[in-house]
Amino acid sequence: MKRCLCIIPARGGSKRIPHKNIADFKGAPIISYSIKAVQASGIADEIMVSTDDQAIADVALRYGAKVPFFRDASTANDTAGVAAVLVEVVNEYRKLGMEFEYVLAVYATQPLLKPENLVKAFEQLSTTEGAESICTVEAYSYPPQRATIIDENGELKQLHPENYYARSQDLQKIYHDSNQFFLFKTYALLRDQKLYTEHTLPFILAESESQDIDTPEDWRLMEMKYDLIHGNHK
Repeated sequence: MKRCLCIIPARGGSKRIPHKNIADFKGAPIISYSIKAVQASGIADEIMVSTDDQAIADVALRYGAKVPFFRDASTANDTAGVAAVLVEVVNEYRKLGMEFEYVLAVYATQPLLKPENLVKAFEQLSTTEGAESICTVEAYSYPPQRATIIDENGELKQLHPENYYARSQDLQKIYHDSNQFFLFKTYALLRDQKLYTEHTLPFILAESESQDIDTPEDWRLMEMKYDLIHGNHK
């Protein structure tokens, strides 16, 4: 059994940002940053890109990842979850006679990914008794307990009016998935077939260290954060 399989899900059907996963980011296909970060971390025995798109496969191969098979049609549509993709890949590798103790899932559009964070996460998961997976998260910058909604009359209402007088520092800190990477013990991924297994640890990132990309505005925010981290303020 090998130690760790890295899977980079990269479907070809992005609508809001065409070919998002291989679009140019600061002079290189954005997926190349994820591949290079995993390579630099040294924690993965195999780095593969799960895709249904030949252009993405070509870029992945050019940067040193593998594409031993293409994604099944059932996991190549808008509704397929990432966990289903990961399970599919693990099972396909099993058919090839390859077993892995850990599965690392890295998103294709994360040029802020730090190799040292992958190393820290792997050490944390492999040394923490009872832990089965790790998820990157960041804290909400504004307390969700103070959220407001617009009701059917078009009026603004508090979602949780009982928190009107509560101080922000007294409210429980709430986190959300930062969509950078997940790390699993393979048995737990296959058992639960979810991104959050029964015993998941948080890997907390600052808001400046991560940016999910769904819209062109998100892309610009990613560029700004990248420039901030790398000292490019042009």
